[in-house]
Amino acid sequence: MHQEQVSHARADAKYRQMTQRPVEGLILRLSLPAVISNLVTMAYNLVDTFFIGRLGTAQSGAIGIAFSVMTILQAVGFFFGNGSGNTLARELGKHNEERASKLLSIGFFGSVFSGALIAVLGLATLRPLVVMLGSTETIAPYAIEYLTPLLCAAPFVCASFTMNGLLRYQGQSAFAMVGLVSGALLNLALAPYLIFVLKMGILGAGLATAICQTVSFCILLYMSRRHSVIRLSFHSFKPSVLLIREILGGGLPSLVRQGASSIAVTCVNLAANPFGDAAIAAMAIVMRIMLFINSVIVGLGQGFQPVCGYNYGAGLFARVRRGYWFCIRISTALLAVFAVALFIAAPHLIAVFRSDPAVIAVGAFALRIQCFTCALNGFNMMSNMMQQTMGMTGIASFLALCRLGLFLAPTVLILPHVFGVLGVQMAQSVSDVLSFLVTMPFQRFILHRLKGDSAIRIH
Repeated sequence: MHQEQVSHARADAKYRQMTQRPVEGLILRLSLPAVISNLVTMAYNLVDTFFIGRLGTAQSGAIGIAFSVMTILQAVGFFFGNGSGNTLARELGKHNEERASKLLSIGFFGSVFSGALIAVLGLATLRPLVVMLGSTETIAPYAIEYLTPLLCAAPFVCASFTMNGLLRYQGQSAFAMVGLVSGALLNLALAPYLIFVLKMGILGAGLATAICQTVSFCILLYMSRRHSVIRLSFHSFKPSVLLIREILGGGLPSLVRQGASSIAVTCVNLAANPFGDAAIAAMAIVMRIMLFINSVIVGLGQGFQPVCGYNYGAGLFARVRRGYWFCIRISTALLAVFAVALFIAAPHLIAVFRSDPAVIAVGAFALRIQCFTCALNGFNMMSNMMQQTMGMTGIASFLALCRLGLFLAPTVLILPHVFGVLGVQMAQSVSDVLSFLVTMPFQRFILHRLKGDSAIRIH
């Protein structure tokens, strides 16, 4: 009984904080830990790319192949984390802690079980898998070495992303940050030790990633047990058709977004394949750099999502609109500044990861092309995250699919036949513009329906 009283008091205090404090300061406070988590996580991905780049061009290309698999693991983690978290935040906004607790448990255990299934299937089909993802004969052995330990840790990788999301949606971003950052910092030391000191090469890089993701999982699980607004327990793991439907609705946009991202990365690898290992390696480096930049905007959106969920659940629609426009202004300004810096430093940035002149030539030009359109992603991503948090599954899933699936995948497969390697380099920018044009009318309609606190709920 005492535990239930403590949990209820904690939930009530969090409700007052999320629905009464000034929106701008609240979003910044919640987004700062998320931004730090994303930057540190992306930094250790870039460090992996840097260290592996010292081994050779084929090894650098293997990272581009492995990235597709990592994206799938993230997709599963985000599906359960966002699927449970979106509805969880709205339920907390309605003071429905019991239902929120069930969503928390279903999301966590569903992620663990799904990760275990991916591990079994992935390890059983690893060789044909890497070939299907675009490996050349020289890249395939290295991709297999890197992916073997990573797939073994798949249940923990998926659950780490899930737990990070579930803590964020409860407004506990700082505790989510501790778990992810701890694993990332460990990887900064462990990866070079295994790669160079123990001379394990790319296998050491994969093993370091697997170990560090497992450490992050353990820390996040501890944080959730101690500091979650609602308790995580197997006793609350009671799936029902209604709850599963809620999770599917909330998580489908994330699954589509990440799944389409994996397909898009594979399409980029396949499109770059005819131009050799240098083109695959260059595009892998460019994708990592752009992910690092976009991670700042994703972190801002992750700070907005719990605010959006709580206030939308509580019927405070004016606060939802105010928070959204605040995030649009900040994200667009930041991306514009990053674009200028990246355009100037493009060749030097690529050279940091791989000094091969062919890699630098392809990568620097691709990075500069993306600088012209990357500022549009603030609007694209923030709008999509808002739609998902509000439970608008159909619109959110469609727009998530547009940027990386409906637009990028065919674009990157068609343009190289017309423009050669330039088609690979410009495909992402073309996709960004098309996504912006499609997102605009949908978001205008949604914002019109959310005018003031008397707005009608959109389902």
